[in-house]
Amino acid sequence: MMIYINGEILPENEAKISVLDHGLLYGDGIFEGIRLYGGKIFRLKEHLTRLEMSARSIMMRIPWSPEEITEAMCATVRANRLRDGYIRLILTRGVGDLGLDPDKCKNPSLIVIAAKIRIYPPEFYEKGMRIIFSSVQRMPGTALDPQAKTLNYLNNIQAKIEAKNAGVEEAIMLNSSGYVVECTADNIFIVRQGRVLTPPAHCGALQGITRGVVVDLARELGIPLEFPLVTKHDLYTAEECFLTGTAAEVAPVVQIDGRSLGNGTVGPITRRLIKAFRETTRVEGHAVYDDEA
Repeated sequence: MMIYINGEILPENEAKISVLDHGLLYGDGIFEGIRLYGGKIFRLKEHLTRLEMSARSIMMRIPWSPEEITEAMCATVRANRLRDGYIRLILTRGVGDLGLDPDKCKNPSLIVIAAKIRIYPPEFYEKGMRIIFSSVQRMPGTALDPQAKTLNYLNNIQAKIEAKNAGVEEAIMLNSSGYVVECTADNIFIVRQGRVLTPPAHCGALQGITRGVVVDLARELGIPLEFPLVTKHDLYTAEECFLTGTAAEVAPVVQIDGRSLGNGTVGPITRRLIKAFRETTRVEGHAVYDDEA
C-alpha cells in the first residue's frame, strides 16, 4: 500500500508521523472517509465542504486548497491502482510539544490512505444484521459537537467493544435524554407504517454524507420521510431498519436486542433504497484517472 504524507507518496512501512504530532497525542485532528466507485470519488464536494466545516469548528488552519487536497487523493488512488475502495483523508494539528497548546503546532499534517475495504460480510446485505443498544452514551454536543468529524472516537470505540462482546457488529447509542442518536460508525433509519424515520441532527446525530444521499433518494422515490426524536420503543417496534455510512453504504438490520423486526427479513423499502443507492454510485463522482475525466 502507498500512502500520502505531506506531499510524498510512500510505501506503508515508510509512511510515518512524529510521535509529537498532536493528532496522535491528543486526537487533535479531523478526517473524512470517502468512497471510490469505478475510478470516481463519490460525493467529493460534500466531503471537502464537511472537512472545511470541521476545521473551522476546531479552529484548525488548512493550508491546502480543495484542489490540492483533491489531487493528493487522486494521486494516492492512482499509486495504489484502485478503481473501487475507500479513501481516508486525515488532517492533524501537526507536530507540537507535550502540552495541549495548539499554537505550538506550526504546520498541520495531511495524510491520505486509499485501500480496499469491507466493513460487514456480504451476507449481511442480503440477510440483514443483528445489532444491540449500547450502554455507552453518545458524547453530548456540549462537550464535542458531533458535526465536527474529529479524531476523537474513543466514545464510539467503547460502544463498539460492547457490541463485539455481545457477538454483533454494531451498537445503537443514545444521548443523555435517552433518544436514539446513531450507531458507533453509522447513521440509523427505521421504517414504520411506510414512513422512513431517522434521528435529527440536533439530537446529536452526524449529518452523514451517505445519510444525505439516502434522504434524497427516499424523496425521489416518493417515500414519506421524517426526522423525529426516536426512542428505543420506536426501534423495537419498527417494521424495517437500516444503517448508512460511507464504508457501510446501506446495511439492513433485522434484529435489535434479540427482537426481530417485521418478519425478520430485509424489508421492501430497505431493498428499494439499497438498489437506488447502488445505482447512484455507478453514475456519480469525480474521475481519478485522466482518460476518464
